Parts: sequence; C-alpha cells; structure tokens
Amino acid sequence: MEKVRVGILGAGFSAHLHITNYKKLRGHKMEVVAVAARSEESAGKFAKAFDIPKIYTGYKKLVENPDVDVVDVCLPIDLHKEAVIAAAEVGKHVICEKPLTGYFGEDLDEEWVGDRVPRETMLQEAMKGCREIRSAVEKKGIKFCYAEDWVYAPPFVKLKRMVEVSGGVVMDIRAEESHSGSHAAYSRRWKTSGGGSLARLGSHPIGAALHLKHFEGRIREGKPIRAGNVIAELGRHTRIPSYRKMPKKWMVSDWGDVEDWASLIIEFEDSTHAVIMATDGMLGGTRNAMEVYLSNAVARANMSPNNAVEVYAPDPGIFGDEYLTEKLETKAGWNFPNPDDDWERGYPQELEDFIEAILDDREPLSGLDLAEEIVNVIYSGYLSAEKGQRVPLFQ
Repeated sequence: MEKVRVGILGAGFSAHLHITNYKKLRGHKMEVVAVAARSEESAGKFAKAFDIPKIYTGYKKLVENPDVDVVDVCLPIDLHKEAVIAAAEVGKHVICEKPLTGYFGEDLDEEWVGDRVPRETMLQEAMKGCREIRSAVEKKGIKFCYAEDWVYAPPFVKLKRMVEVSGGVVMDIRAEESHSGSHAAYSRRWKTSGGGSLARLGSHPIGAALHLKHFEGRIREGKPIRAGNVIAELGRHTRIPSYRKMPKKWMVSDWGDVEDWASLIIEFEDSTHAVIMATDGMLGGTRNAMEVYLSNAVARANMSPNNAVEVYAPDPGIFGDEYLTEKLETKAGWNFPNPDDDWERGYPQELEDFIEAILDDREPLSGLDLAEEIVNVIYSGYLSAEKGQRVPLFQ
C-alpha cells in the first residue's frame, strides 16, 4: 500500500478535528475519499468544505466501499461498537475516537438509564462490548488505532522522556481534564454518552496514566504495569440548590442522568497510584494537565492552559474573533492563548502515527489494549462509586 484511503464516519466536532489534522498527510501518505453523516446535507457540506469526493448517509455504504482502506470513526460513543465491528468484518482498518465503548441501555425503554441500571450490569455489558470488538478486530487481523491524543501530545511525550532518562520510579500520578461543560446534546444522557464527566473527560487522563505506567514497566522489567484496583467518587454539582438559585449560569447545567464531577484513584500492580480529576464545572478554559512524582524527580505537563503566550485586555472585544483557547468564558483580563491547540494536544501526531502504522504494517502507539483498559477503569470506577468501596478491575 503506497497511500492510505480513509473514509470518515461523522461530520461533527471530532470529524472536523481529524480532517483538519490530516492536512499535512493528504496527497502524500493518505487521501480522504469519502464521508458519511446522518443527513445528506451535513455530509455534503463537510465534503464540499474539505474536498472529499464521495458522500453517504449512514455508515454501511461507506464501510462497504472498496476504495476505502481505513474507516475513521468520529461518531457519538453509543455508535462506536457497531461501526467498528462493521468495518472490521469487511477487513477495513479502524481509527476510533474515545472512549472505545460503554453501556447505553440500548434495549431499555426508560429515558434515564443512568438512574436505574446497576453499575455491575453496566460494567459487565461494557466489557462484553470490548470483547466483541476485539474478536472482530483479531479475526480479520486489521489495525485498530485508538485516538487518545494525550499519548501523542508533545508535553506528555517530553514527560515520558524525562521519566525514562531519570531512571526513577513513578510513585504518584495526578492528571486532570476539566472545563465548563460539553455543548454536545448527546452528552446529557447516559443512553447516548455512556456516562458523564468520568467517561467523556476522564478517559484522557486515565489513558495517559495507564500508558505511562505501561511505558515504565516495559523499560524497567520488559512488561507493562497494569491497573489493579480503583476507587471513585462522583457528583452532580450543578444540581445543588444553592447553584440552582444563581441568576447567571456560567457553566453547562442541564445535565440529565450523568455526573458532572468525578474523582478516581487507580492503584497499579506495583502499589503506586494515579489520581484522576474530571469535571464539567470548572471555569477559565479547558485544563489538560499531568503531574508525575518520581522517586528522584518531578515532571509536569501542561497542555492547556500554558503560558507560551500571555495577553491582557480590559475589554473582551479588543481581541475580536481571534481564537485564544477552548471553553474560555471571556477574553477580558489576563489570558493564555494557545499558539496551536491541535499540535499541543497531539492530534496531528496521532493521525500520522496511525497512517504510518497501517502503511508499515505495525501496531500504533495507542491501540486496542489501551482502549479496552480505559473502559475497564471507567466502569469499575462507576461500580466503586455506587458501592462506596475499592473495586478490582473486571477480569
């Protein structure tokens, strides 16, 4: 294969991220040959904007197109499993957005499945979904590329180098993704999102923490250090009466049956820990950060915000339409514009690795093992919060 031909499923936020960050690869290592969306209008608009020759409504015809080598799944989480399996069954390589899958109560009539379904059931069904995906992928021997951008983010990559050269033991990891709330409608309900802050936001710092311990284990003993137990606490902070009385809401507050705050502790096989924070109730822009406390050093990775550029304005209109950083409520006062959000978070790097892995017939840096372990940690966390106790990962 000299050039990879990609078909994108979806025309929303994730699809725009991917098509934008394929820019340097298109015409050289790959081409985007098709896009599928829920409506012909949205597919056509996306195709016209990004010069894509074929459009489809629904994913089946795109998956079956013989001119597509790779299916890039940029769909809502509840559609991941079905689309990935369909692509794998016809021998297409897969790129899949995060998290891999979850529990959505597909067979239930109840609207608020998050308030009614035991977390043990959710964990078992989510892991069953992971096994079904793995079976389809391994049966056809396709490449599965898991789009966890933190693994590729330059600050995190540099942090990994510091860990390696230090020779120290990773004793303590503290990682967070937080902001003022997703504006995507699907995020409000468990039936379409598979969970709240822990699943949507927490999947990033969880994935990075797991990856770092895998990396440490391989360089130290030749095998990854896996997660063993989790303990979690969840909250619905925008539901508290004092917040409800506030006349002005600066953060998303119309959540349904999902949490808007999560804290999770992972205990690894070597008895070290990672503390994960994920909240939809934080003002000031998106926070993507990790601190690593080694036996002989400390390393911090600030993907956002960072102080590469600092600006001040007494009035929010002074900077006009110029982009500063994601989820920022106001451009007044001191702010920290990110010179290149996508690069800083690893989007072009991850997509290049995926395309090269397919061309070179090798495994990507972020693959199915990591994707599956993240789902295990997330849903074991949900079970822990329900029980109020430590929970071993699902076996």
